Amino acid sequence: MRQTSLDEIPQLFNVLRGDMSLVGPRPDQLDQIRFYTEREKRKLLVKPGITGLAQISGRNNITWEQRKGLDVEYVDRQSFWFDLAILAKTIPYVLLRKDINTDGRHSTSRATLSH
Repeated sequence: MRQTSLDEIPQLFNVLRGDMSLVGPRPDQLDQIRFYTEREKRKLLVKPGITGLAQISGRNNITWEQRKGLDVEYVDRQSFWFDLAILAKTIPYVLLRKDINTDGRHSTSRATLSH
């Protein structure tokens, strides 16, 4: 289920309840917040999302530092059109199972949306 992203479907209920958004930084475990820098805490200013900039920029094939940086970049650039672009790029990532790393290691590759 993890490889097909089907495990994300129950989170749609969280979107319908208003606890999550379709697009936004992926939520971290609560105990991880204590390790955030002041800059990284900015990701807490928006609702967590099912998909986000980090997910279309390497998914779990990027480092945690890169992921948190992309989350903050999303907060800085958040807009309706940016969300639409992220949603559009999410579809092939899910369908093609792109950047799914099942061995637990992270690479340093990074691709982002153009500014």
